[in-house]
Amino acid sequence: MPEPVRSENAFFLVRHGETEWSRDRRHTGRTDIPLLDEGRRQAELIGAALHGRRFTLVLTSSLQRALQTCRLAGFGEEAQVREDLREWDYGDDEGRTTAEIRVERPDWSLWVDGAPGGESPEDIGRRADRILQEVRVATGDAIAFAHAHVLRVIAARWLGLPPSDGRLFALSTATLSVLSYEHHIPVLLRWNEEVAAAQGGAR
Repeated sequence: MPEPVRSENAFFLVRHGETEWSRDRRHTGRTDIPLLDEGRRQAELIGAALHGRRFTLVLTSSLQRALQTCRLAGFGEEAQVREDLREWDYGDDEGRTTAEIRVERPDWSLWVDGAPGGESPEDIGRRADRILQEVRVATGDAIAFAHAHVLRVIAARWLGLPPSDGRLFALSTATLSVLSYEHHIPVLLRWNEEVAAAQGGAR
């Protein structure tokens, strides 16, 4: 991957607000479902937490839960859609919970096995690398509105880790995370901050 151009730049990651399926812990890949009322409220809180912050590059997944979060947070007019930010394609496991899948496949791990009929960790890694290539050459801070698993892989790749190491970065709905640099070394500056906490600067 290209070397960072400016060490002071940061890449903000926003996971979308709550949906019916995220609330129920169902794998939501390509199914295009909207935010719940709570998710819309969370998106507005994200906007409040980011008030006054300027980004030279605003990216979003094309799926409506990410798009709605982006727009309600106040970044809709600037946003550029990137299909590489869409969530993992879970294939045959779409809409199922991990517990349901493991009844049939007790040793299954998305991070190792991928999704039957869907994408592998390596597939997601290639998408993440394309996003990071664009972000690394931006002239200022960037932000992306997307989904849990793809953002976890982006974090892993930012740190030079394999896509499967995204399993190490738990990510809740409606959270802010920041990737940045320290002495030209990619670092995880903030991770999985709830919007209420981020708004008050508590973490």
